[in-house]
Amino acid sequence: MCDGDPALCSTLSIAVLVGVGLILMLSVFLVNQQTCAIIERFGKFSRLAYAGLHFRIPIFESIKGRVSLRIHQLNVDVETKTKDNVFVHVVIAVQYRVLAEKIYEAYYTLHNPMEQIKAFVFDLVRAQVPTMELDDVFSRKDDIADAIRGDLRGPMSDFGYEIIKALVTDIDPDANVKSAMNEINTAQRLRVAATERGEAEKILKVKQAEAEAEASILHGRGIAGQRKAIVDGLSHSVDEFAKQTGLSAPNVMDMVLLIQYIDTLKDIGANSKSNVVFVPHTPGNLSSISEQLREVIFSADAMK
Repeated sequence: MCDGDPALCSTLSIAVLVGVGLILMLSVFLVNQQTCAIIERFGKFSRLAYAGLHFRIPIFESIKGRVSLRIHQLNVDVETKTKDNVFVHVVIAVQYRVLAEKIYEAYYTLHNPMEQIKAFVFDLVRAQVPTMELDDVFSRKDDIADAIRGDLRGPMSDFGYEIIKALVTDIDPDANVKSAMNEINTAQRLRVAATERGEAEKILKVKQAEAEAEASILHGRGIAGQRKAIVDGLSHSVDEFAKQTGLSAPNVMDMVLLIQYIDTLKDIGANSKSNVVFVPHTPGNLSSISEQLREVIFSADAMK
């Protein structure tokens, strides 16, 4: 082909080398780890190419797409109504992946798998939540998640997807409802606190009253004992003095009272700031006082 023309031969050689290199470049392709390539020949599915180095026939075969075998998460925000007519936003996190043995179904069956999962989640949540009251939605969120996972697993498995887990990540009622719930909770706590505070005050008052009553009893017993001791001591002293002097007990008592009366007047006079006044304060009234003391002494003797 290039007889006698070295330049032409060189040009043809370069063109052949470029063509071979281009063919090799179009034939070789790489597939990353946890990824699968879909190979088609003349628009028809041919084979799957997993992670590694692969070859294809240029022009005849093409890489239609790549499917990730990793775990994906789809967050679905569903607005629905509870049994007690409260609108809430429920956020569902669905974790899924493509089944390795059903890559063909996962790629060719569903045009948009995420929208399909969203449709299932919307339908399931709006079937579950309206049967519950708002408090039950919070306390039974695991039941909602298990129901979603169980109902999604069968249909999505037919499409080549495995539902690993469904999680209820957020339950958000209307702002007015949350404010009302907080007010109710605050009122309940305040009522409990007021009850406890009232019980505490009641206990303190009861204990204080019991202490005062017991103190009054002890004080009364002390005064009674003191008076009895005074009467007993005075009676004993009068009897001893009467025996030693030969005077009668009434005369001794009158003398003792007179001495006490005089000492008291002396103390009052010695104290310039004293405001004590005896009414009446003449010594002649000592006879009635002595009469009263004698009655007390005789009563004390009768009690022994």
